[in-house]
Amino acid sequence: MQPLRQILGAASGSDKIIALSEGDDPRVVQAALLARTENAAKILLVGTRTIILKHLSDNGVTTAEIADEIEIHDPASSPLTNEFRAALVSLRAHKGMTAQDAEPLIRNRLIFAALLVQQGYADGTVGGAVETTSDTVRTALQIIGKAPGTNLVSSFFLMLYCEDHHAVKGAHIFADCGLVVDPDASEMAEIARASAASYQALVGAPARVAMLSFSTAGSAEHPKVSKVVQATQMVKAADPDMIIDGEIQFDAAFVPEVAASKASSSALQGAANVFVFPSLNAGNLGYKIAQRIGGATAIGPVLQGLAKPANDLSRGCDAEDILHMIAVTVAQSNALSQRQTA
Repeated sequence: MQPLRQILGAASGSDKIIALSEGDDPRVVQAALLARTENAAKILLVGTRTIILKHLSDNGVTTAEIADEIEIHDPASSPLTNEFRAALVSLRAHKGMTAQDAEPLIRNRLIFAALLVQQGYADGTVGGAVETTSDTVRTALQIIGKAPGTNLVSSFFLMLYCEDHHAVKGAHIFADCGLVVDPDASEMAEIARASAASYQALVGAPARVAMLSFSTAGSAEHPKVSKVVQATQMVKAADPDMIIDGEIQFDAAFVPEVAASKASSSALQGAANVFVFPSLNAGNLGYKIAQRIGGATAIGPVLQGLAKPANDLSRGCDAEDILHMIAVTVAQSNALSQRQTA
């Protein structure tokens, strides 16, 4: 699957450290071992040490064999307890957090993994194989927080087209399909700009952004259409060099022949690779239809707008799905490092 190999290849040899918050799940341990084989990242497995050791043994390895690539962090016995308690009290003092309140919380695996990132022991975290999306996202927001200058944390799915029947092969981004329910024009514009940056970071090619609607170039009038038009204008004002069009229907953004008849003056020319939906309702339906009927591979939801990467998994994921999310998280961390040194 070429797009996945591209992302894994970009992660290969990385010095990034990724904390997996559900390290006592056998799928997560298998993913950690796959990441070791692919040389994708150094992994911190968070969870009950005895259970993780059992899963490693079941896979025919010992901690001595993997010590350079995989570490185990048990929140129940970690030497970082005092540091993390103080950090959590500092982070949540405005909510009245006390040391006594923080004591049981730092033993929560999601919170512990997020603190590994927040305190600089890891470059990103991945969870959600067992925990809910709401718990995973809330923890990331509370502990890691938003990136400086960012008003909105949103999400996207990386959609991969690799099958013989796919007329267009490669990778697209669908946003927001998992987090922001009903963005206003300003929020939709921010989702678009963040998604364009995410596409560049993951795929290494310029983003071509379609601001989706049920209308193309004024074919319909409605407040929901006006929102998309306004959002597009905001993006153009903030980033005049971005290749973007809106409002535009999916077919006019995706099919060159349709674009020629519906949107002949569009900058996209039917070759969009980032699709920004006007609502979570539309985006969630869209990615599931592409996945279940169209046969696309969907990786996500991937979060964007955080100070450091933290990503969610489907509870139905397997070890390869987790490996792919590790590679995406490494790519996000690499892009963050590049921005900080630019």
